[in-house]
Amino acid sequence: MTLKIGNRKININSPTYFIADIGANHDGSLDRAKRLIQMCAEAGADAAKFQHFKAETIVSDTGFRNLDKKYLSHQSGWTKSVFEVYQDASIDISWDNELKNTCDRFGIDYMTTPYDKDLVDHVDPLVPAYKIGSGDITWTQHIKYIASKKKPILLACGAATLDDIVRAVRTVEEVHSNIAVLQCNTNYTGKAINLDYINLNVIKTLRAMFPELCIGLSDHTHGHATALGAVALGCRIIEKHFTDDNTRNGPDHGFAMNPSSWKVMVDTTRELERALGTGIKTIENNEKDTAIIQRRSIRANKKLSSGEILKDEVVSMLRPCPTDALEPWELERYIGKKFIRDVQQGDYLKASDFE
Repeated sequence: MTLKIGNRKININSPTYFIADIGANHDGSLDRAKRLIQMCAEAGADAAKFQHFKAETIVSDTGFRNLDKKYLSHQSGWTKSVFEVYQDASIDISWDNELKNTCDRFGIDYMTTPYDKDLVDHVDPLVPAYKIGSGDITWTQHIKYIASKKKPILLACGAATLDDIVRAVRTVEEVHSNIAVLQCNTNYTGKAINLDYINLNVIKTLRAMFPELCIGLSDHTHGHATALGAVALGCRIIEKHFTDDNTRNGPDHGFAMNPSSWKVMVDTTRELERALGTGIKTIENNEKDTAIIQRRSIRANKKLSSGEILKDEVVSMLRPCPTDALEPWELERYIGKKFIRDVQQGDYLKASDFE
């Protein structure tokens, strides 16, 4: 299936579509958000993504204050309450037109994850597609409302079961089938051990379960090894967080890609895409000469006269092997056949040498 986002058609044969999730890394500054858009575009991103939420419609202040701290992951290191962090990280909706115009100016798509119905309505005129975060994969009412906008949906499936994924996909498919499923691990600590849990082989499972859908990766690990692995396994959408400085304070800066590492990721992915090829095994154009130079042909190890019968002991298998030469695997077919011309010692044998 081909998924169209903006002017880009995404399928197994297309270049990988890279989404730079700026998220909350704007740190409350519109100018900074616009600079990050420019930076990610210059580093090779195809889209800049933000997150639209209001603290009061995404988290329960009471719920998190009363939650046993053993359940907190990356939030355990925050100096403010979860509610306060979400308040600080929320995007000012008055920025949206400027953010969209900045994306347009630098030739990339403007995307976001809206976390409530009002915000879906607000961003709908501005976005070519929707991202649904892993945490909302069980919120089928919200998924269906986003689907009602009839735009492509990128569905992240971190901390989800296959049943959760199927349920969410079927919910969208009640309205349309323009869906991409993104394998994801929703641990945001940036620890190296998270590589043990990204489970890229799930991509093969998702491709088998949903052969009609695009499959991608939403990733929170350091570096780009996971991106390369995902592309090799068939993903054509890669989403990673983006910042200009990994040392800044904030929930997403530490594990995000920066302009330098992002460019390396894109450049090496483009190299990988060139290397993947068609999957059809053949002698490639750049190795046809090598096939002549390195392959062995059947050659006379003595002078052979017209009328003589070919025997195994009068030939040797030696390089090179011109295109009209008999190859070693063909010897048994010609043993016992009569030569119709003289063959000099060292010459290769051809089918036309025999009656």
